[in-house]
Amino acid sequence: MNVGDVITIGQDALWTAVLIASPLLGTALLLGVVIGVLQAATSIQEMTLSFIPKLAGMVLALSLFGAWQISTIIRFFEYIVEYIPTVLL
Repeated sequence: MNVGDVITIGQDALWTAVLIASPLLGTALLLGVVIGVLQAATSIQEMTLSFIPKLAGMVLALSLFGAWQISTIIRFFEYIVEYIPTVLL
């Protein structure tokens, strides 16, 4: 295994992590901005007002994208397992 192989595997692992995390982080970011604007407009600074909708949105996003996230992880794992024999030779 040379340095190029390690870098490629590292890049693929980071890209897979970004793909898996992006639906949940995007949902939390979008809801956080919307709720922040609403809180600024109404001067309501209740902490649970921002936490509960974000939590509910992330649960909804996880239920929508969970199967895709798992299949992405499985594809990456299969790629790594198929790559092992080429490293050992």
